Amino acid sequence: MTSVRDLRAKAGTEPITMLTAYDAPTAAIVDEADVDVILVGDSVANAALGYETTVPVDVDAMAHHVGAVTRATEEAMVVADMPFLSYGADEATAIENAGRMLQEEGADAVKLECGPHTVDLTRRLVELGIPVMAHLGLTPQHVNQYGGYPRQGTDQESAERILQLAREHEDAGAFSLVLEHVPSNVAAEVTDAIDIPTIGIGAGPDCDGQVLVFHDAVGMSEWSPSFAKQFGDVKGEMESAVSDFVEAVESESFPAEEHSHEQADLDELY
Repeated sequence: MTSVRDLRAKAGTEPITMLTAYDAPTAAIVDEADVDVILVGDSVANAALGYETTVPVDVDAMAHHVGAVTRATEEAMVVADMPFLSYGADEATAIENAGRMLQEEGADAVKLECGPHTVDLTRRLVELGIPVMAHLGLTPQHVNQYGGYPRQGTDQESAERILQLAREHEDAGAFSLVLEHVPSNVAAEVTDAIDIPTIGIGAGPDCDGQVLVFHDAVGMSEWSPSFAKQFGDVKGEMESAVSDFVEAVESESFPAEEHSHEQADLDELY
């Protein structure tokens, strides 16, 4: 099982790999591919549940998906994304919500979309034995504040704020840091400035690792961000398979004899 210590050891020596997963079959595939970290992201909202943003997903929904992933995972570290308003307002509630992901659902760590308000919370969670992955740059739970998903850290002030928050969360005990949709030179400077591993998404090649949403990586998304790469065409394969099924049923070539069983010793039914 990949541990916090393993990720720290890989930083700067071997790239860290992370993908999202939201269900048991997907988690098993990702785990068998030797991906280091599976993130049960609140991106389940728009990747799998039909929402336009991550905001509608709550703690119960996230717990449901986290449990599905942990039950199918043997080697990868499983990180539970803490959803909108599940932390940051009240410390006791945040601790209860984060602890639930480990104690009840089997996650190994939690991820927080970070700001000044999460520094003390990170420290407290770590003190209680809950490993924290920090997340800076574009934080999608702030979509209504941003008015979309713009690149972050594009001026001196905002870039320095990201660096400062990275240092503060490292000091508070975060074991790693996701940097999303920031200029590659900003990500490189943050990576050089802190000792914990950085994992980039739309942050260039100089982070200690990379993460993508599973649906973007395998080609299942209707739309993908410009910084994502499609490594397969699963959507095309699924469309082809479904089309072939419809054609086979309509042409009565399915089910064929090999797909059916006749019980010879049954009397005629009345």
